[in-house]
Amino acid sequence: MARKQTPAERLASAEKDFLLEEIADQSSWGQFLVEQAVFHFGQRHDDFSCNDLRDVLPELGHGFLGAAINSLRSGGVIEHTGRTVPSTQANTHGHRIGVWRLTNKGRQIAARRAARAEQRKAAA
Repeated sequence: MARKQTPAERLASAEKDFLLEEIADQSSWGQFLVEQAVFHFGQRHDDFSCNDLRDVLPELGHGFLGAAINSLRSGGVIEHTGRTVPSTQANTHGHRIGVWRLTNKGRQIAARRAARAEQRKAAA
């Protein structure tokens, strides 16, 4: 049985093709998509919170947002900035939520992905 990849490994292996059966077997496929979205958002913004992400994710993704944030944090891809902001979600009554940013590791993964994309573009 193959070991589970970390979020950083999944993000770094952009060239890997998933077969449809493998996707269907993964109970965390929705979380994987949200992780990709969070990573993508983090590349384009200095810092972000779940408030920012809820504005750009479809409703389906909202349920995976906390798990995706925790997964990327534990994988060393994002880190807490030490700041919090009030939640804009109505049912939370404005409780404080974390503000996040990419780590050096996250930026290195993004740079490798960009370099591979350039290589594929040049080869085409």
